[in-house]
Amino acid sequence: MNRRTLQLSLLAAACTLLVPLGASAQTTKLTLGHGAAPGNPRHEASVRFAELLKAKTGGRIEVQVAHSAQLGDDAAMVTALRTGALDMSANSQGAVANAVPEYAAFGMPFMFSSAAQAFKVLDGPVGKELADRSAEKGMVVLGYWDNGIRQMTNSKRPIVKAEDLKGLKMRTPPDATLVDIMQALGADAQQIKFSELYVALQQGVVDGQENPLANIHASKLYEVQKHLAMTNHQFQMTPLLMSKRTWDRLSAADRKAVQDAASEATTLQRRLSAEADEKLLADLKAQGVQVTTVDKNAFAKATEKVTEKWLNGPIGPYLKKVVAAAR
Repeated sequence: MNRRTLQLSLLAAACTLLVPLGASAQTTKLTLGHGAAPGNPRHEASVRFAELLKAKTGGRIEVQVAHSAQLGDDAAMVTALRTGALDMSANSQGAVANAVPEYAAFGMPFMFSSAAQAFKVLDGPVGKELADRSAEKGMVVLGYWDNGIRQMTNSKRPIVKAEDLKGLKMRTPPDATLVDIMQALGADAQQIKFSELYVALQQGVVDGQENPLANIHASKLYEVQKHLAMTNHQFQMTPLLMSKRTWDRLSAADRKAVQDAASEATTLQRRLSAEADEKLLADLKAQGVQVTTVDKNAFAKATEKVTEKWLNGPIGPYLKKVVAAAR
């Protein structure tokens, strides 16, 4: 190698070292998994998040969205997040509560009359504390999304009174608060993966289930469930999470881009969810679903012991903060 060639080689090497890692042209590919079907606000906001992040990073970060539990159920995706096997997930309150028990505090029956009330709490100090606890368990909170106010369906009979639940086999997700609510109302709670729910209802493995209207509609549960009770028994969030291992690999600039994209996607998801219920209810009625309104005071009274149980449990101190903020 002559002297001129050596000088050019050293100059090229020096220029390479001066390029910041975050400015590299190399594309970073990330995966975001969730359990909802296309058309659900969770999926629509996930796709928008991917578009926003790609634009904000000039194409350097691409996010592939895997919907409908393609990567496993919510519990499996929580495990994958914590180990770094999955980059992101728009997950469920109950599944995340298995890793961070304080999430269960938001699942107390009839605690929030609307999603807007819940988000006032989540967007404040109480939600910040929850995000800190999540980070300790290997998950970075990018936003709290709306999984809706939950309603009940079944194939046996209309539900008007709390007593109408007695003896019904009701599916619940892996969420201890929902199991407690169902048992308090006299139902037989059975845990079944959401991806297997349609077939379980169709085959009569369970009589009914409970979910927000968006999930009931997007997954066409109305085809096998003709009784819908507007119980409004529980609010649930959808935490948008990133694996801390993935987060730690990002540059400061890319972290900001992720946060900015997540903030915009969170606003969109909450708006889509808020706009959906009235239209979805009308469509479910058009599909032949019989809708009943329940005696909420009676339901609330029948489930009071659920909140009492959790207040006296390990997350009691945090739950007290949530209850105080909700009021």
